Amino acid sequence: MRTYWDCIPCFIKQSIEASAISTDDKAIQEEIIRQTLKMASEMDLNTTPPEMGQKIHRLIKKLTNSPDPYKSVKEKYNKWAMDRFSNFKEKIKTSDKPFETALRLAIAGNIIDYGVNGKLYSENVQHSINNALTARIDQQAISELKEEIFKAKTILYLADNAGEIIFDRLFIEHLPKEKITLAVKGEPIINDATMEDAELAGLTDIVEVINNGSDAPGTILKSCSEDFRSRFEDADLIIAKGQGNYETLSDADKNIFFMLKAKCPVIARDLGCEVGEMILRNSKAFRESLI
Repeated sequence: MRTYWDCIPCFIKQSIEASAISTDDKAIQEEIIRQTLKMASEMDLNTTPPEMGQKIHRLIKKLTNSPDPYKSVKEKYNKWAMDRFSNFKEKIKTSDKPFETALRLAIAGNIIDYGVNGKLYSENVQHSINNALTARIDQQAISELKEEIFKAKTILYLADNAGEIIFDRLFIEHLPKEKITLAVKGEPIINDATMEDAELAGLTDIVEVINNGSDAPGTILKSCSEDFRSRFEDADLIIAKGQGNYETLSDADKNIFFMLKAKCPVIARDLGCEVGEMILRNSKAFRESLI
């Protein structure tokens, strides 16, 4: 997905929120915002939004000398989700459609995104979960995903955020785990999940977990390690969580199912949906719509 003019105010907002989280030094905060404005004025709009996000957050880490500015945020939502893990499992266990319920909860967890919302509260997450259990979702896409999971020999699951990764475990437990490789980020970027978060969620005990070698808020293949790119190319099926993965991979010529909540007007417009809608969409649908 290309960058739209509407994305530029979001970049500025993100730099303001991230600078406030990263440092109390007003001079550094000002420098972050001024340099972000300069980068935004020079950026190539044909690149994806996460490529600009990667530049902004590399700048923030450099100027604040903080390798993981969102560490406390990630810890907070990992704990929040883990404290409720057994309750979520019970909801799935007692459901008439356990696979669908687990999938709905995995999408609901995508609300934990500090790249979009720098002032997220646990009440927002609980509201997202409550709505997810009854919200409209594409039933045909669910059937197609089940069929592709059955046919695939190898499945690459691209995680998105910390906290959300605990919801991913709920869903992964209903997949053929021997087929699954879970990929997390190679370095901290916003509140995206890294190996530490996968370990806390217990995912390293049930599936193979790798990192993608990148510090981008999405999957920018040229920024990823050679090993990850090889895994990506060899995978029969890719399940990609979150807006960043949609933005960076929506044009990829692979069998990808995107799972996300549409959290901003630009993404909603690109997907042809409403803001807040739960999305399960196969990449084939995008390519066929362009023919």
